[in-house]
Amino acid sequence: MKGKHQIVVQNKRIHFSFSVKRNITLIKGDSATGKTTLFSMIEEYDRLGNDSGIQVQCDKRCTSLSGQYWEDALDRIKDAIVFIDEDSKFVKSNHFAEKIQNSDNYYVIITRENLPSLPYSVEEIYGIHSSGKYKNTRQVYNLLYKLYPDFLATRSDVVQNLLIEDSQSGFQFFSKLAEKYRVGCESAYGKSNIAKKIQEYLKSKRNGMLVVVDGAAFGPEMDRVSKLINRENRIKIYLPESFEWLLLESDILNDGTIRKILDSPEEFIESEKYFSWERYFTELLIEKTQKSPYAYEKTKLPPFYLQDKNLKKIVDKMQTVGIQFVNPAST
Repeated sequence: MKGKHQIVVQNKRIHFSFSVKRNITLIKGDSATGKTTLFSMIEEYDRLGNDSGIQVQCDKRCTSLSGQYWEDALDRIKDAIVFIDEDSKFVKSNHFAEKIQNSDNYYVIITRENLPSLPYSVEEIYGIHSSGKYKNTRQVYNLLYKLYPDFLATRSDVVQNLLIEDSQSGFQFFSKLAEKYRVGCESAYGKSNIAKKIQEYLKSKRNGMLVVVDGAAFGPEMDRVSKLINRENRIKIYLPESFEWLLLESDILNDGTIRKILDSPEEFIESEKYFSWERYFTELLIEKTQKSPYAYEKTKLPPFYLQDKNLKKIVDKMQTVGIQFVNPAST
């Protein structure tokens, strides 16, 4: 499956409206926020259809998954949007992650917990907002909202230190950038180490740290990290889809077809092939450069990407979301 799909689930009392565009979407929140109600309506419509008094509108089949025989049920579900409730403990397992890795379905997972076995995007973590409860038979309208919108907006310190999730080509690039702007730079050697590194940083007196992670798969870590830095103006977090996406987005290759893809990536990324969007952007960059002198490699970055003009393009792109580097000529 690919593309963006609008979903409306409603009965006479309750109305949910939202869209999904990646293979994994999380709906989080505390009790009494409507999460279980949404799942129950999908499940009831699954069993009774129109006799349930529930309407489900979508260009794809919407279905529920639960119970001890979930594996057999999942094997029969194709090209559908699958809803899973937080009571389904299997969703936390590595086995579940393996089962859906090459699936042509989208998954909407309702949970209060983080799911480290799944590479879901920070962009696709939502809460449910209700317009209020009404008397008599008027509907309660429920909309989804992003839990981590504009996370950089309130953080304006100039970058003095870089913490990079990547330890390969991305780290090579940012190390060169750090050298140019005379700032510190270190690798966390993986997203699971980011929170620990931030804790160490918070104990120091250093200022102006920028944390750079692959937003396309950082969802499981975002809750913990956001709580650490929520009141720390001296720390920013930058969440490009991936380092490869950042290179593509910065127009280093000057390729018009890339711009078209980046404007609506959900129309090009097949969920059955790409468990996370970061994999797609890596393959796209490799494909676009494979016959050139600057063929991209994940482990070793060609000198082309470290040229001053390309460093500047990356910095210019980062500045559009509020990230500030001191002009190297003035340091």
